[in-house]
Amino acid sequence: MVLEIISPEKMIFKGKVESVNLPGTAGGFTVLPRHAALISSLKEGEISYISDGNEKSIKIDSGFAEVRNDVVSVCIENVIE
Repeated sequence: MVLEIISPEKMIFKGKVESVNLPGTAGGFTVLPRHAALISSLKEGEISYISDGNEKSIKIDSGFAEVRNDVVSVCIENVIE
């Protein structure tokens, strides 16, 4: 599946991933290939994903995620350094 992480300033990440963990406002959740379509708001926390067998993560303050047709689109306000 494809993960896109976008902020108002730039594209932060776009690539193929095996899984994505997201900090949903109703609780954290994991997206795997062929996941059902959904839209969720995100709270401050960490987005982690596995790409090419390596786990990577990004700390965010808030945002939204949409899952549809094996594409996970994440719009975030800011990356927390």
